Amino acid sequence: MKTTTTTTLTLHFPLILFFFFLSISFPTPSFSQSDTYPILLNPRLGKAYIALQAFKHSITSDPNNFTGDWCGPHVCNYTAVYCTQALDDPDIYTVAGIDLNHANISGELPEDLGLLTDLALFHLNSNQFCGTLPESFADLKLLFELDFLDLRYNSFNGDVPKDVFNLKLDAFFINNNNFTFTLPDNIGNSPVSVLVAASNQLNGCLPRSLANMSKTLNEIVIQNSNLSSCIPPEYGELVNLTVFDVAFNSLVGPLPETFGKLKKLEQLDVAHNKLSGDIPESICELPRLKNFTFSYNYFCGESEKCSKIRRRDDRENCIPYRPDQRSEEECSAFLEKPVHCDAFSCMATSSPPPPPTPPPTAPPV
Repeated sequence: MKTTTTTTLTLHFPLILFFFFLSISFPTPSFSQSDTYPILLNPRLGKAYIALQAFKHSITSDPNNFTGDWCGPHVCNYTAVYCTQALDDPDIYTVAGIDLNHANISGELPEDLGLLTDLALFHLNSNQFCGTLPESFADLKLLFELDFLDLRYNSFNGDVPKDVFNLKLDAFFINNNNFTFTLPDNIGNSPVSVLVAASNQLNGCLPRSLANMSKTLNEIVIQNSNLSSCIPPEYGELVNLTVFDVAFNSLVGPLPETFGKLKKLEQLDVAHNKLSGDIPESICELPRLKNFTFSYNYFCGESEKCSKIRRRDDRENCIPYRPDQRSEEECSAFLEKPVHCDAFSCMATSSPPPPPTPPPTAPPV
């Protein structure tokens, strides 16, 4: 995809030069978000024009006419486009944000969006975009940091490029789409504080590498995503976590004892999975836990201390002497099949390295 972006730049290089000379020859426009600062055209805004025109032409329906004024080279005057001073050169302006939330727009995202290398905010929440995410999204890391990627409530499908998880994002929202992919191992490289990928088809495991995000991660919401593995005990290292929601999946095995270390946890929802074993008492002793939902699983026991949690739902489990539990026959049929977490490829313990090759024997004299 880098070849595609390079080809695009080559084809449009004369146009970029044209914008540069425009900045010398023509009066400057006023900034649409603030009339205080006049904005000179420059090569970065020339590339932004190419990207935004490609974006506009990929839109098939814009019922509220958000992009109706996306004409001409003065992109900072476009509705929903935000410009600011470039971080590496305060004497020039560049496109730093696009906010099309709730615009009800239909269409696809073109590869040319990778030309917006200064983009720090990209909101497309609650539209009807479809197709796959451009591979060129990975190019948004070349200059500065994309802070907030919001693609919620659209119809995007296919894979999410692995390199997106290497971006220096602060928040990552892709929930309620039709993405079909497996959370990659490099997700642990992401410094996000909020990860919301619910209501997609992730079709795989919760990767151990999520535990590498312990310094920044505050919220994980990956419910209704067809996850099928055990919950890695390493997640007990996510000491800044306040929300952990993996409800409506097919997760199995126990709720890790290590979750007792999550002293900042406020909401824990593991309902509608196939988890089993006892609820660790240390989880019910967490000082900030206000909402603990573990209904519709196969848990066999819980501490009396769990009853002190303000909002707790333990229905449809296999807990003796608790109301609204599964039948004994249903519990026995499920619990007689042991769960082996190592059977999941993402949970398997690494094999020991093979023994060293013995040195060759000396040839006979």
